[in-house]
Amino acid sequence: MLAQLGAPSPTVTEQLPLPPPDLKPWVSNFTYPGAQDFSQLALDPSRNQLIVGARNYLFRLSLANVSLLQATEWASNEDTRRSCQSKGKTEEECQNYVRVLIVTGRKVFMCGTNAFSPVCSSRQVGNLSRTVEKINGVARCPYDPRHNSTAVISSQGELYAATVIDFSGRDPAIYRSLGSRPPLRTAQYNSKWLNEPNFVAAYDIGLFAYFFLRENAVEHDCGRTVYSRVARVCKNDVGGRFLLEDTWTTFMKARLNCSRPGEVPFYYNELQSAFHLPEQDLIYGVFTTNVNSIAASAVCAFNLSAISQAFNGPFRYQENPRAAWLPIANPIPNFQCGTLPEVGPNENLTERSLQDAQRLFLMSEAVQPVTPEPCVTQDSVRFSHLVVDLVQAKDTLYHVLYIGTESGTILKALSTTSRSLRGCYLEELHVLPPGRREPLRSLRIVHSARALFVGLSDGVLRVPLERCAAYRSQGACLGARDPYCGWDGKQQRCSTLEDSSNMSLWTQNITACPVRNVTRDGGFGPWSPWQPCEHLDGDNSGSCLCRSRACDSPRPRCGGLDCLGPAVHIANCSRNGAWTPWSSWALCSTSCGIGFQVRQRSCSNPAPRHGGRICVGKSREERFCNENTPCPVPIFWASWGSWSKCSSNCGGGVQSRRRTCENGNSCPGCGVEFKTCNPEACPEVRRNTPWTPWLPVNVTQGGARQEQRFRFTCRAPLPDPHGLQFGRRRMETRTCPADGSGACDTDALVEDLLRSGGASPLMVSGGWAAWGPWSSCSRDCELGFRFRKRTCTNPEPRNGGLPCVGDAAEYQDCNPHACPVRGAWSCWTAWSPCSASCGGGHYQRTRSCTSPAPSPGEDICLGLHTEEALCATQACPEGWSPWSEWSACTEDGVQSRDRHCEELVPGPSACAGNSSQSRPCPYSEIPVILPASSVDEATSCGGFSLIHLVATGISCFLGSGLLTLAVYLSCQHCQHQSQESTLVHPATPNHLHYKGGGTPKNEKYTPMEFKTLNKNNLIPDDRANFYPLQQTNVYTTTYYPSPLNKHSFRPEASPGQRLHNLGS
Repeated sequence: MLAQLGAPSPTVTEQLPLPPPDLKPWVSNFTYPGAQDFSQLALDPSRNQLIVGARNYLFRLSLANVSLLQATEWASNEDTRRSCQSKGKTEEECQNYVRVLIVTGRKVFMCGTNAFSPVCSSRQVGNLSRTVEKINGVARCPYDPRHNSTAVISSQGELYAATVIDFSGRDPAIYRSLGSRPPLRTAQYNSKWLNEPNFVAAYDIGLFAYFFLRENAVEHDCGRTVYSRVARVCKNDVGGRFLLEDTWTTFMKARLNCSRPGEVPFYYNELQSAFHLPEQDLIYGVFTTNVNSIAASAVCAFNLSAISQAFNGPFRYQENPRAAWLPIANPIPNFQCGTLPEVGPNENLTERSLQDAQRLFLMSEAVQPVTPEPCVTQDSVRFSHLVVDLVQAKDTLYHVLYIGTESGTILKALSTTSRSLRGCYLEELHVLPPGRREPLRSLRIVHSARALFVGLSDGVLRVPLERCAAYRSQGACLGARDPYCGWDGKQQRCSTLEDSSNMSLWTQNITACPVRNVTRDGGFGPWSPWQPCEHLDGDNSGSCLCRSRACDSPRPRCGGLDCLGPAVHIANCSRNGAWTPWSSWALCSTSCGIGFQVRQRSCSNPAPRHGGRICVGKSREERFCNENTPCPVPIFWASWGSWSKCSSNCGGGVQSRRRTCENGNSCPGCGVEFKTCNPEACPEVRRNTPWTPWLPVNVTQGGARQEQRFRFTCRAPLPDPHGLQFGRRRMETRTCPADGSGACDTDALVEDLLRSGGASPLMVSGGWAAWGPWSSCSRDCELGFRFRKRTCTNPEPRNGGLPCVGDAAEYQDCNPHACPVRGAWSCWTAWSPCSASCGGGHYQRTRSCTSPAPSPGEDICLGLHTEEALCATQACPEGWSPWSEWSACTEDGVQSRDRHCEELVPGPSACAGNSSQSRPCPYSEIPVILPASSVDEATSCGGFSLIHLVATGISCFLGSGLLTLAVYLSCQHCQHQSQESTLVHPATPNHLHYKGGGTPKNEKYTPMEFKTLNKNNLIPDDRANFYPLQQTNVYTTTYYPSPLNKHSFRPEASPGQRLHNLGS
């Protein structure tokens, strides 16, 4: 968006130019993910590129459209950031903010804050990722990114930097480094030289380096005020000898005067930006009022000759802190950095006296601007940046000012000596999106490219200086009063002077500010911040949030329409909550016995909002129901009976048990339960088949023969018949002589073979055919068997040939893995006793997933494992205490319980009913009555009579007496040995109890009871090495055990140590 302004008045408040062309199509934009603070822009027109320094990044952009040529990350390392944060700085501060960026030859010199650890480097101008040199950034770059600083590199390669050079920001300095000359700085911690300065700009001009700044005025006696200054130093300064060593000897500073003239001038004291126009030897500066004053801004221009005149004038000097600042004549009125002709210690020193240099540096006269009045002024706005362009119009040369504001706009104005054009604003460039307001970070101009480059917090913009083609008519072109544009009569278009076809037909009309008496419709400005406000709604009131906007962007003029739309926006009004009607009562929670019903309401009629009161009262009500509908007697299972005998003694059998349904025959669940038993394998049983008949296998020519018979051994782990397997085959052979002398029984087949003699046909012995396929396994799991068969048909035995040798069937184990088990519920347990005898209780029953339990990886049981139901829903009689627990079952199979009346004086309806109850015992709790003979027999075997008790007491008494006597005799024996030993006593007396030489030797030691030390007393518990110590009158010194173990014993140890090692 763009708005043009203009009038002869020096302010812009009422200047309303023609409707401007739209700025958006003309602007080129550059952003980069993660990059912020695009505050340093360095121009390199010879290579058609713009060098940009942002937070943690460096960029090379095209001057034509700010397209990206190269991006290089330049961030602080993790250790530096961590060290910065440990010093109390935030994560936002502990980044690398570029604060110095200067193109010099084929290199780019840059400095960054580097997380409060400044660093500088030189890089190739065509490849920012390649570092040529890296140096310390202290005194060249500030620690804190919020500190203002400036720097310039002279033609001799010397860096002049104006910044703070310590972590706390309390040591400002103008510092020279690099180059061939020695480093110099301003006097340290001397507020008369620099008093909390904010450095704005630095320039290398002739023999001097100039610095523009603002600082607290030391010469101002009435309170604190800020003055704008220009300071300079000689570039050939080498410092002093013995005085002002490593310190400037040519430092001087003078005040810059930018004010509105009058009987009482109005001063713009704070310099914000400066721009050097070398073609005109001019310095333009942007000045504002103090921060806590009314916002106002101005632009003033200063000649270099006026600056030199101020430095050639008298100084202002203060003799002592209590004296006034008085003018003093300048010892060298036209000082031009001359040096002394001497050779020796003072060689190369400037002609200024070191004493004068130390005390005379503040000039008495201020630098006056080119014109008495500022070039441009603006009330209620603070300027922040300034660049100037020289534009050759048809009749004269114009200075076009581009002024950045703290709200993010750029004002385009003329600087001229003509009173009719003084303070003319040509247009206001809105480079930020609508509704966004923030100060510009930097502003640079490229005269050759006719472009303006704007640094923002999140990117860089390129704005062309002229947009003549946007004016479609001659009236709009000439009425804009833009020095860049004129009307080309031949081509009938608005163009620049360079683009005109014929200068004689190219016209301009810059005789006054842009016209303002044009009809313009009003437009709303931005919304104000949200503020609390009150609203009334009948008898109720509440708070809301309100915001408004004014119809001033622009205001309607000359019959223009007012703004369309609301000027006030109200939101988030508070509202008190109210209840909805009660819902209907829900169904009773039980079908019999005491239950409850519920009804509800909600605080949503309306719901409280934005701080309104919530509803008071309950959102839920309950009441009893079915009080007079008792539940039928519960039907439940009796306790399980005992398990039956296992159906098999081995190989896995089944046991069962039963239960009965009490109070009916419709109990849910199973009345019979089974479980496996005797899972161990049965022993293997072997059985032999009967012998087969004898069969001839070999008949000789003489009539002798051999016969064979067979039988088979069968084995199986009984009683499972499916596990039966054939065993090995046994074979017997006998020889029958031809004469029949041997006993050899034969059957008819054998006799026939013998009778046939040698005339029998050729004998053919049998051969096995191939094995048939395996049969299917007899079981799917838990070890089955399969078999295959073959026949003796390859060939069949003929004419007395031998039968096939071997088994006709073969068996093999299969499917040995366990059968998968899917989980199944067991039967429900019996209902538990009611939790209350009256007034409503509950009982429950459970079941488990164990019939059978699922094997790993198989399905688990689905459904509930616990059920509950109400019981004892009848009202409790008044006055009775709760029933006691049921007593144990008597021999008659009856249990009882009782209660008592708690009323002292029971009324007619109190304590009604019985005070005791009885019931048959459950089946599982009925005591077993054994026959009398069995009871007597058990008593006679396991009883403990009075005779046994007396005999036991007498035996214990006699045993303890004998044990005491043995201990006593043993102690006497050990005492006799200890009195004869000399190793038990230490060589020196106990110093704690020694009373002098008159005490007997045995009284020099304090008796102490020895106790065996275990692992809790620093000595390892090794009971194999314990030696028993008798509790006798052993005398020793008080001993503090050291951490010794059984391996620490040394023969040369003291007796006390040796004794304790024995105890360890």
